[in-house]
Amino acid sequence: MTDPTQKSRTQFNKLQKRLRHYVGDAIADYNMIEEGDKVMVCLSGGKDSYTLLDILLNLQKTAPVNFDLIAVNLDQKQPGFPEHVLPEYLSSIGVPYHIIEKDTYSVVKRVIPEGATTCGLCSRLRRGTLYGYAEANGITKIALGHHRDDILETFFLNIFYGGKLKAMPPKLLSDDKKNIVIRPLAYCREKDIDRFAAFKQFPIIPCNLCGSQENLQRKAMKAMLKTWDRQFPGRLETIFTSLQNVAPSQLADTQLFDFVGLSLSREAQLIEPVLASVFSMPEGLEVLAQ
Repeated sequence: MTDPTQKSRTQFNKLQKRLRHYVGDAIADYNMIEEGDKVMVCLSGGKDSYTLLDILLNLQKTAPVNFDLIAVNLDQKQPGFPEHVLPEYLSSIGVPYHIIEKDTYSVVKRVIPEGATTCGLCSRLRRGTLYGYAEANGITKIALGHHRDDILETFFLNIFYGGKLKAMPPKLLSDDKKNIVIRPLAYCREKDIDRFAAFKQFPIIPCNLCGSQENLQRKAMKAMLKTWDRQFPGRLETIFTSLQNVAPSQLADTQLFDFVGLSLSREAQLIEPVLASVFSMPEGLEVLAQ
């Protein structure tokens, strides 16, 4: 009989190898990290950012390029936030880190009506603060913990509620052109990250300390994707692949493709009548075959 502990260790090793492979592929495909980069890993205390930091630390040892890592957490002064958890964890694994203390919680609670979701404004304030720190401290890449499921959820949210074909790119130049955001977990499945975090026993900090209502639209997208994943194995992989195989001429955006100026070439205009006459003859297909 197989030792349960040994079996569990084997499963973990396979899972860890798969996640590292996916992250390595994403970094290579999008040239996320280059020689001499100073990468800021935005650590929230959730499973995704812990996993991202863990995998990047491992890849740092074997990567063909040299780069530095610093873990950065934004303490938004939410009531009940366990301030000791992240410093203790990061110190225990010997990672350079910085805790930014900024009371965005009070701003959000003052602006957003009671009972409404605060996630949108909270994320914008958080992003602005992290961008500012990165610019002031020579950070060349900002690494976020969004995974494949996040990207697909955002894709369908934009389709169903925003009227846009838009998702989260694995690599992004910020609007002010001053920061590059990377998402090394872009190829990773959330269920794999869940299992990895459980194996590693990361000291997870819940994200509901602010008391905000959950984004119901995103929750619906997550439920839809989970249902598809159960009923139609491989569907989510196919949808994600479609995001990497875009054909602008087969859509309807006049800003991406010149539909207005689309016309037959001079050569096509000359040959079209000839082809039409050939197809109109009973022996047309035989002529073409010869």
